[in-house]
Amino acid sequence: MASDTVMFDLSGRTALVTGSARGIGRRLAEGLSAAGATVVVHGRSAAAAAEVADRIAAATGNPVRSAAFDVTDEAAVDAGISRIEEAVSTPDILVNNAGMQLRAPLTEFTAADWNTLVATNLTSAFLLSKRVARGMIARGSGRIVNIGSVQSQLARPGIAPYSATKGGIVMLTKGLCADLAPHGITANAIAPGYFATELTKALVDDEAFSRWVAGRTPAGRWGDVADLVGPLVFLASDAAAFVNGQILYVDGGMTAVV
Repeated sequence: MASDTVMFDLSGRTALVTGSARGIGRRLAEGLSAAGATVVVHGRSAAAAAEVADRIAAATGNPVRSAAFDVTDEAAVDAGISRIEEAVSTPDILVNNAGMQLRAPLTEFTAADWNTLVATNLTSAFLLSKRVARGMIARGSGRIVNIGSVQSQLARPGIAPYSATKGGIVMLTKGLCADLAPHGITANAIAPGYFATELTKALVDDEAFSRWVAGRTPAGRWGDVADLVGPLVFLASDAAAFVNGQILYVDGGMTAVV
C-alpha cells in the first residue's frame, strides 16, 4: 500500500491547466509542477504561456511545456489537444481554469456579454473535458478538476450571468462524474471564495469592499492563491481516487455561514 506522502506524488503525470499564464491558473500550474507533474501552461498568447512555462521549470526543476489555443472553439481545442498528445501524451490531469468576469446590472447586461461569459466559463470546460476524456477513457484513468466559485452557490448584484456559468460548472462536474467514473476517471470542482489576485486588485484596494470580505468570511481575510494548491494536488492525486463529483469550497468558511 502506498505511503501517505507517496499518494500525493504526481511524478510521471501530465497536467494541462487552462488559462494558466496568469492569476490563479499560474499558481495552480506551479503547484502541480512542484508536486512532480509535467505541466502544460496554457494561454491565449503563445509567447506569454511559453515565458511562464520557462519560469515554472526554472523554479521547480521539472519539465514544463506550453500551449496556446482558443478554449471556446471546438476545432481549436481539438487541434490543441492533438498537439499536446503528440508532444507528451493525453493529460492525466485536466484543470479547467480558464474564465472571466463581466459586471453590469441585469437589465443592462447585453446578450453578447452573456454569450461571451457562457463560452469562456462553461462551454470551454465542456469542450476540453469531452476532448481530453477520449484519451483518458482509452487509458482507463484520469483526473478532471473544474474551477468554480462561491458564486456557484451564492449570488450578488451585477453578476447574475457569471453566477449562472459557475452554477453550471457544478452540474457539469456531476455529469462528468456520471459519464466518466466507470472508466476510472474522476471529475471534481474547486470553488474558491474571494481571492486576492491581479484580476481582483481593484476590489482588494477598495477599503469598503475588503472590509465586507473580511466580515463576511469567518477566516477574516481574502484568500491567497497558495490556499488553492493543496486542494488541487489532493484532487489530482491518488489520495482522491474515490472522490468523485464533489465540489470543494475553498472560501475561508463563507458558504458555511449566514
